[in-house]
Amino acid sequence: MNAMSRVIFMCGPAGSGKSTVARGFEAAGMVRLSVDSEAWARGHRTMPLPEAVAAEIITVLEQRLLACVRAGQDVVLDLSFWSRQMRDDWRALLAPSGIVPEIVHVVVSRETALARVAARAVGHSDDFRLPREIAEIYYDHFEPPTDDEGPVTVVRTD
Repeated sequence: MNAMSRVIFMCGPAGSGKSTVARGFEAAGMVRLSVDSEAWARGHRTMPLPEAVAAEIITVLEQRLLACVRAGQDVVLDLSFWSRQMRDDWRALLAPSGIVPEIVHVVVSRETALARVAARAVGHSDDFRLPREIAEIYYDHFEPPTDDEGPVTVVRTD
């Protein structure tokens, strides 16, 4: 039997620095799964994605995550995990494997997050621009993780 995988949920609003932190985990040997990377590979250059496309990408990432877990690979999920419900859904997906995911909560000021999103150049998959109104909604409606969700590490990026 393979060793149990380590799974990290990157958690934070757009512009918080999740992808930068996640790439550090990837450089250390983890598999990085990202909605943005998958969308970019499919030719999408604007966010938010159409609902059907986003749902299809999530399904693909869920399948890849489970395949990695079966293979004993460590995975960092570079998604927003913006709501408790989203985190609970992904936790439920992992529950049969016995894996308790770690949460890395990337914290940044609203001003910094919005400035980072506005400065994006749409040059690669971690560089999607969002209309300011959407970025504000994402920041203002983000639900921070709580201690009862499992291991939470807070990383400040501003």
